[in-house]
Amino acid sequence: GETLGGHLITIEKIDGYPGFEDGVPGFDLCPIVQEQAETAGAETAMASVTSLERDGDSWHIVTPPESYHAKCVIIATGTKLRKLNVPGETKLHGKGVSQCASCDAPLLRNQAVVVAGGGDSALQEALTLADHCSKVTIVHHGAKLKAQAAYRTLAEAADKIEFIADAEVTEVLGDEAVTGVKIKHLGSGDASEIECAAIFGFIGLEPNAGFLADNSLVDDTGAVLTDALLRTRQTGLLAAGTVRAGSIGRAAAAAGEGAAAALAADRFLSDGAWRSD
Repeated sequence: GETLGGHLITIEKIDGYPGFEDGVPGFDLCPIVQEQAETAGAETAMASVTSLERDGDSWHIVTPPESYHAKCVIIATGTKLRKLNVPGETKLHGKGVSQCASCDAPLLRNQAVVVAGGGDSALQEALTLADHCSKVTIVHHGAKLKAQAAYRTLAEAADKIEFIADAEVTEVLGDEAVTGVKIKHLGSGDASEIECAAIFGFIGLEPNAGFLADNSLVDDTGAVLTDALLRTRQTGLLAAGTVRAGSIGRAAAAAGEGAAAALAADRFLSDGAWRSD
């Protein structure tokens, strides 16, 4: 079957995860964690959740064609990469518009590419692309990159990587495949074009919680609201990882939240006590 792991599956080197001094590929770590969970008794099923709502004293989870009922649910559905939402992006998806450098970098050997974004993901993916591509241009908002210092240092030292600050991609160009992008320079308002064979967008994350019937459970970004013990306002419903409001977006933190949520769930199933507010 498929391996669980979300965005981590495609990351070639996850840094800062305890026990892996030199980092660990997501395609190694995720199967290990899944196997540990299954060895401990967990069952896994790959499905898309279309709705999650209260049904009496339990929760009803619909994953067509199946559905489940459970007294306690931990939402750990993570996030999806935000789209650029510019002309040409949808038409050329899979034809040079991508969000997986490790998947597509080998196909772009000796070609020029653009990365939109200035955070950790953007720089990590740019570094992966630089191993294969002739040139990587990073287009990012603001005068400074948002990524942590370790990634900034590596990217700024890479000969193949160039930066365009205070700019954004406004259009993806090409008929049958990507041939370039239009960008807007935010300071001056001027426009220019960059020739490239692919555009990779890493401009932020959106929580995967649209299946929740109760809008009061999420904040204005769609992230699930919890207390310090990972409990939502609704009895028997918890959230952990990047789908949760306040998540710091690191793999190590998500693992810790998963363990904390599991303990809170076990406590609730044992004594029935929930939050008092």
